[in-house]
Amino acid sequence: MQGFVVPTLSILGAVVVAYLVATLLAVLVRRVARRSAVAADLTRRSRTPMRAVLLVVAVWIALRLSTDPSDWTRTAEHVLLIAFIVALAWLVGSLAFVLEDAALQRYRIDVADNRHARRVRTQVQVLRRLTVAVLVVCAIAAILLTFPSARALGASLLASAGVISIVAGLAAQSSLANVFAGMQLAFTDAIRVDDVVVVSEQWGRIEEITLTYVVVHVWDDRRLILPSTYFTTTPFENWTRRAADLLGTVELDVDWEVPVEPMRAELTRLLQDTDLWDRRVGILQVTDAVGGLVRVRALASAVDAPTLFDLRCYVREGLVGWLQREAPQGLPRTRWEGAAPAPAPAATPPAASGRRARPETTPTPTLPVPGGWSADDTQTIRTGGQDSRLFTGSIEALERSRNFSGPGQDVIDEREQTAEEHGEGRQP
Repeated sequence: MQGFVVPTLSILGAVVVAYLVATLLAVLVRRVARRSAVAADLTRRSRTPMRAVLLVVAVWIALRLSTDPSDWTRTAEHVLLIAFIVALAWLVGSLAFVLEDAALQRYRIDVADNRHARRVRTQVQVLRRLTVAVLVVCAIAAILLTFPSARALGASLLASAGVISIVAGLAAQSSLANVFAGMQLAFTDAIRVDDVVVVSEQWGRIEEITLTYVVVHVWDDRRLILPSTYFTTTPFENWTRRAADLLGTVELDVDWEVPVEPMRAELTRLLQDTDLWDRRVGILQVTDAVGGLVRVRALASAVDAPTLFDLRCYVREGLVGWLQREAPQGLPRTRWEGAAPAPAPAATPPAASGRRARPETTPTPTLPVPGGWSADDTQTIRTGGQDSRLFTGSIEALERSRNFSGPGQDVIDEREQTAEEHGEGRQP
């Protein structure tokens, strides 16, 4: 029993000493933190891991000084060694986070021209996650190396590293591809945090870039999670790749009677009355005029994508209201026009000979026989090559046909007989 009293008292004393040392260091750093933001962040992040490291070291020293080597002391020292590795990795990670926070504070993204700041923030975020991954892997490897059996296993694994690397590469092909794609995105400046992108027909901002995936904050507050390889293998739109200012269009289909010049003046007035316009571009043009409509396009510019969206809505509403108030004749409409009646066919000149021409092969439809007319009056009538179809369709037409019918056959025979008696003969 007495053999455990001294080690216990030594451990308690070591705990007290570690606490006092940690408190003294915290006071010193706090005084420096009054003049330095980095020191303040260091105090906030490293307070707990520093106390853990000091506590483990103090207990280990006290245990070594107050006890003789034995089985339980070796086990306790092994546990303390593992705790020291974990606490030390925690402390190194907190110090790395302090350095990364200091780098982020120098580059603000809440300013107008923040392209470089967003690039640095993206790279720092990727480096932070990479730092955590490396520290965790190193801590686990160091803990495993504290076991003799694990050291022997590690030697055998190194002997067969070629086979293991091939198997691991095949098993983690997609995961490693995403990791390398994430690092590529961070250091090639393809996308940055807070970039405005259009992916999969979705408009949004890059909210987070990790080693394996990218988070896109869509305009309706949804989050689109995409693997990092998507941005290295699939085309996408980056609206803020070089600058944040953009051009936007508003297209309207109006009638041909729209007054273009007054409409252009109205666009100028709308742009000058709003703070959404950055005063770079503001024009109105007729881009198409086919069919029954005229297409008018208003082109305007804004400082960034959200402002441009609001500006386009503002211009569209203003032009529609102006058309309704000032130029209702320009509102789109659909016109229908009937076809004109076909003209009557021209009359054929009469034949030179007095004889009736050969009847046409196309018969004229028979009309109902009116009172005082015979059935023969409704047949096709040929008068000097004149088609009787020009004189059909009504009683008045048949009257005109009888006036143009010429002499009958008896009159023609009598004229021929008279000509033979006088020796004139028939006319050729």
